[in-house]
Amino acid sequence: MKASTRFSDSIHILAFINIYQGNLPLTSNNIAASIGTSPVVVRRLMSQLRKAGLLNTVHGAAEPTLAKKPADISLYDVYLAAEDGAPLFTIDRKTNPQCIVGGNIQETLGEVYHEAEVAAEARLSRTSLQDIIDSIQVKQAKKNARQRREG
Repeated sequence: MKASTRFSDSIHILAFINIYQGNLPLTSNNIAASIGTSPVVVRRLMSQLRKAGLLNTVHGAAEPTLAKKPADISLYDVYLAAEDGAPLFTIDRKTNPQCIVGGNIQETLGEVYHEAEVAAEARLSRTSLQDIIDSIQVKQAKKNARQRREG
């Protein structure tokens, strides 16, 4: 089963909009080219972000804006919008209850997964979109400096 990238793609969209606002047309084609996906996927994710109150869009205009300051958008907010509150981890419910492993794996993993989800949710809640944008810009500045030295 392929893992969902809706969460990371949604963060990508929001960061792209913030960084390129006023410098590049913010079309779904341009955003999709950055993510490496289709404009349809971008529009679908932008719709979810808009419904969650994280993005402002105008139908027919390539001028989306963040609905809040990046510092006021947590990654957990984005996760809830993108994944609709789906659990981070899922357990196969179709195991053989007559087997030692199959009969106990769900409860055992359920405990571990719950603890991991609580920790992940806390970390995502403490990390803002601004933190991600700042990190992207620092990494790009380092790349630019390295290219100038090597070029």
